[in-house]
Amino acid sequence: MKLVILDRDGTINQDSDQYIKSPAEWRPIPGSLEGIARLTQGGWRIVVATNQSGIARGLFDMTTLNAIHGEMHRAIGQAGGRIDAIFFCPHAADSNCECRKPKPGLLREIGSRFNVELQGVPMIGDALRDLEAAAAVGAQPYLVLTGKGRQTREAGGLPKGTEVFANLAAIAARLAP
Repeated sequence: MKLVILDRDGTINQDSDQYIKSPAEWRPIPGSLEGIARLTQGGWRIVVATNQSGIARGLFDMTTLNAIHGEMHRAIGQAGGRIDAIFFCPHAADSNCECRKPKPGLLREIGSRFNVELQGVPMIGDALRDLEAAAAVGAQPYLVLTGKGRQTREAGGLPKGTEVFANLAAIAARLAP
């Protein structure tokens, strides 16, 4: 099975320091829907791994998160793509849980549920925590320069072997030529 793991905010959709709190605030990054469609049509299974501490902060509830994800599924479907599953951490940054990236718990759960060894599996994100979670499980970290990606690259300290691309569409063109 060809599996790719994507971060959500800053990778698929526009990020916000005020959090994405409603379906109306969810806006795709140009080219991301087409990139996901290209991966889907290239035979890739696509899973999203996202930190969603807005739940713990009381900024939105599960019904709203499901509606946001419903909007994402709709938009991706209209572009000809598919998300096979969404895994999220609802905890606050100070909760010390194992599922909040950069800890690898969320990715390990994906590997377990899909019965896939994560060694070399592409993990695409815009933040250092995405790349560190990927490296912790032996996945291949890809940094997109959308969202916080440029700041992440400039700050340095990327895990060894991290590949850098302009956006999700550019990675999709590489993975699904």
